[in-house]
Amino acid sequence: MANDTHVLERPPEGASPDWTIPQNWQAYTAQEHATWDTLFERQAKLLPGRASHAYLKGLDALRLSESGIPNFEELSDRLMKLTGWQVVAVPGLVPDDVFFDHMANRRFVAGNFIRRPDQLDYIQEPDVFHDVFGHVPMLADPVFADYLEAYGRGGVRAMELGALKQLGRLYWYTVEFGLVEEAGDLRIYGAGIVSSSAESRFALESDSPNRIRFDMKRVMRTDYRIDDFQQNYFVIPSFDELLRQTVETDFAPLYEELLAHPDVPVATILPDDDVITHGTQDYAKAKLG
Repeated sequence: MANDTHVLERPPEGASPDWTIPQNWQAYTAQEHATWDTLFERQAKLLPGRASHAYLKGLDALRLSESGIPNFEELSDRLMKLTGWQVVAVPGLVPDDVFFDHMANRRFVAGNFIRRPDQLDYIQEPDVFHDVFGHVPMLADPVFADYLEAYGRGGVRAMELGALKQLGRLYWYTVEFGLVEEAGDLRIYGAGIVSSSAESRFALESDSPNRIRFDMKRVMRTDYRIDDFQQNYFVIPSFDELLRQTVETDFAPLYEELLAHPDVPVATILPDDDVITHGTQDYAKAKLG
């Protein structure tokens, strides 16, 4: 099932009009299952004390510790009973409108391929480990599950208003690379962090990045990098507050305001930022230098 090209312009042969495909679980090789187990074991050792309570609870409730790549049908049965979500297989990165429609209807799209053994530390495109191990445990949390549904509903409107880039930053800095305050400590919940051995440590323990308390307008103005560790992390006070702000915000005037102002460059600290950690940016300088 290995494939290095997963970004497609139209549904491939055999795919449904909504881009879903069979997971074809029985076709995974022993090596592919072993790759999942290797990645899982490594992260399972790192995440206690680092990952949010909601993530760890979801990991346990969905029985993701069972050996091998999860079967999406069995996983969806468990998830449906908890929050009404299901996991559907897609051939790769899907068009934005397809992505938003699935999310608005509580269907989480996941790639069905897994990285090669020589890609354990980094893969350019999200594979089944990133999508399932990284994202799906948070979907077992009722509040976060509602947040993602609301985000999906808002995606179509953002496309109509020409603000997809701005909304995409909200996803990036929460769903992919978000931190949350729990009992006075910072914890990781973003899928891009919890599925990465190196970034699980970096996001919480490095002196390099800025850690800034979440402000929706600020987040939606802020650029990000896709090819390295983050130089800014935004910290939500709780998942309830993230959901509240999302459902109570009138995004149309917010988009109008955002589009009238320049983007904020990566790693910038603004005067009004509520900064938890003012990063040294030493790592970024070394990588960029």
